Amino acid sequence: MKGDENDPKGLIFEAYSIEGIVKSECRTIFLDWALSLPVECETGPVLRILLAQYGAAHPDHPMTQVITEGLAGMTAPRRRGGWRSRARN
Repeated sequence: MKGDENDPKGLIFEAYSIEGIVKSECRTIFLDWALSLPVECETGPVLRILLAQYGAAHPDHPMTQVITEGLAGMTAPRRRGGWRSRARN
């Protein structure tokens, strides 16, 4: 399953294979994975596929947590900073 269209470099596959991996390492791998995707690729559907592919078998794995957080972060985009984001009376 290593190196398919959803995981071009096999990074997610490898992360699930590493014994004792921690969440911070999974975040680094996740960032590298995201940067390796083609520009036109929509990340949300791919994350859902990866979560179904690996998350069900490894619900307590730190990469499952990182992928889930990635999905949650995508659903709530918001503007940050600047005077326009402040509440007005």
